[in-house]
Amino acid sequence: MNIEPPSPSSPATSGVTGPWRLRFWSIWIGQALSLIGSALTQFVLIWWITLNTASPSALAVAGVVALLSQALLGPLGGIVADRFNRRVIMIVADAITAASMLVLIWLFQSEQIQLWQIYTLMFIRSSMQAFQMPAAAASTAMLVPTEWLARVAGLNQALQGVMTIAAAPLGALLLAFLPFHGALAVDVVTALLGIVPLLLFAIPQPPRQDVQEQGFVADFVAGARVVAHNRGLLLLYGLVALVVLTIMPTFTLTPLLVKQHFGGGVNEVAFMEGLAGLGIIAGGALVAAVPLFKRKIVTILVSFTISCATVAFTAMTPGSMLWLAALWWALSGVTFSTGNAPMMALLQSQVPNQLQGRVISLLNTVMGLAGPIGLALAAPLGEAVGVRGVFIAGGLLATLICLAGFLSPGLMRIEDEPLIPPAGTAEPSSAERQESIPAG
Repeated sequence: MNIEPPSPSSPATSGVTGPWRLRFWSIWIGQALSLIGSALTQFVLIWWITLNTASPSALAVAGVVALLSQALLGPLGGIVADRFNRRVIMIVADAITAASMLVLIWLFQSEQIQLWQIYTLMFIRSSMQAFQMPAAAASTAMLVPTEWLARVAGLNQALQGVMTIAAAPLGALLLAFLPFHGALAVDVVTALLGIVPLLLFAIPQPPRQDVQEQGFVADFVAGARVVAHNRGLLLLYGLVALVVLTIMPTFTLTPLLVKQHFGGGVNEVAFMEGLAGLGIIAGGALVAAVPLFKRKIVTILVSFTISCATVAFTAMTPGSMLWLAALWWALSGVTFSTGNAPMMALLQSQVPNQLQGRVISLLNTVMGLAGPIGLALAAPLGEAVGVRGVFIAGGLLATLICLAGFLSPGLMRIEDEPLIPPAGTAEPSSAERQESIPAG
């Protein structure tokens, strides 16, 4: 992906100067550890549901409760991220996540755990992500120079791969020696490690004159208008929604595919997810280091097309060839990473920073609504035609959706036409941006 120097008038230019690296890396590493702990917890809980229910519907419900909270609270999370101190938002979100995990650990330890309790705690943890994710994403442009945005997006995709690699094998290892509540305790420790750097370093805040004089509804409308008034962005959001709707069920049902079609157990699931994680790391590193296509939108569409097709190929693999399915799954991880990273960099480089929380959270809301709908449709489909049929149908349909994106002139011109901020939202001057960022 090309990393081009920003123009002086770039709306998302942060103006970061001085020794910014220590602050950025301290916060980034802390959040990375917290995310890895959360990924491990998610794997442990999903495996518990798989062992105790062996039901596509139960796994689908787990996916719905995790996504639905982000869909419902996503708009509010973006408004809060643009209106209030983003560092405080991230600290509170991590603290509540750790507290909810302590409750879950007590339920497991006292042998009172029930499926509905797991769903409830998953909903709470996901709700915190609805606030933390837009705050963290919007903070990136204020922590690093603009020319670093694409590199950070690549690093974040590599982190996704590390999370995938660490979650499955480490989860399987912990469950081999510890009860469920012992494995879940790791999430509490990593959440605390994520909070410590946020207590030590300030995160620069952009000027927010627009949100100081209007209410929450007007804030949401201002962010939504950025998307609605820019055809390319609107088409991109629509394409992402359709892809998530068709492909999301496969991520939730992967343990069941391994168990039923390939006859595997927790170690085989860990093998599959581990290779996928290596693929995501490779894709993130590729985006951070090597230009793919000159235009970000081409990189996005090509990558997502290949990623969706390989999901279908994974399920088409004969049951005796788990190694080949794992390779397809790994390639899907590589291309997901090379598509998702430039999409985030595109938003961070074009959308004014004082609106990024709302615009990015709107994307999370779109995905959060599309995911449960897809899972709701996949549950009866999985019962009728099997998990393998869900993978094949979802992968092929998502592939066609991505290919259709190349036929849309409005989508293909998304980088050629500057984004139009909503009326009444003043863009901060370069001087104002510089004044809002403390040295060091």
